[in-house]
Amino acid sequence: MRIVAVTGSSGFVGRTLMPALAKAGWLPRAAGHSPATWEPALKGAQAVVHLAARVHRMGESGAEAEAACERDNVGLTRSLTLAATAAGIRRFVFLSSVKAMGESTEPGARWNEESPCKPLDAYGRSKKRAEEALLEVAADSRLETVILRSPLVYGPGVMANMARLFKAVQRGLPLPLGGVQNSRSLVYVGNLADAIIASLEHPQAAGQTFLVSDGEDLSTPELVRGIARALARPARLVPVPAGLLRAGAALAGRSSEADRLLGSLQVDSGKLRRVLGWKPPYSVDEGLRLTAEGL
Repeated sequence: MRIVAVTGSSGFVGRTLMPALAKAGWLPRAAGHSPATWEPALKGAQAVVHLAARVHRMGESGAEAEAACERDNVGLTRSLTLAATAAGIRRFVFLSSVKAMGESTEPGARWNEESPCKPLDAYGRSKKRAEEALLEVAADSRLETVILRSPLVYGPGVMANMARLFKAVQRGLPLPLGGVQNSRSLVYVGNLADAIIASLEHPQAAGQTFLVSDGEDLSTPELVRGIARALARPARLVPVPAGLLRAGAALAGRSSEADRLLGSLQVDSGKLRRVLGWKPPYSVDEGLRLTAEGL
């Protein structure tokens, strides 16, 4: 039996990954969030999947946010990598984030694995430093590393902005997003779990960094229409100039949320498909439907 230790196993991605691993013939073990829980999970294991991470928290900013992300994302990744090498783990899959590269792309442009990384917030900077810590420790060992950078993940139980968008459409609220012209990459949680398993198993994944997405980029109005189809509700889109939306969001202290609705962020997951022969098992429409069913 192939054993894999998984941090963050009870989180949003972990809840989908754990049964998917079992279905694929792995014995997944929850590894917890602290070094005290790692030794029994790593004993006899062949692989590690590191999902656990600290994301932005309300009330945290500046030096406090930087220190917290450094401790929980960089420090724990380094410690887990050291523990994995000591335990003789063969492969370490790290779920990073596209935020390690930045926050937005120019319209029509897509980042690939060679694009420069310019993270703009504490979380993004910590994910990039965590990648570097993993590679630094692994360089002096036989540990095979795989880094997956993910854009926004959605699926049953999704929270934050995506959940609010689903609920707004479900309630039939008019949304002032009909005039938005952008394009964003997403990844359904079932597709991400499948990509993680491919990264665990494929010989050519060793030492690689991959961007992962559904491969169907959407504008915000297209996303709203897709959500509406999934909910069997009308898409009540009202065209409002983007400048007015940004000004209103700034007054309400919600500029970052507006940037995600109005701006573009596209990634090219072609390397993952070419090198591993990976294909997402779920289409965007299927992913949105399953997300709607989980509301």
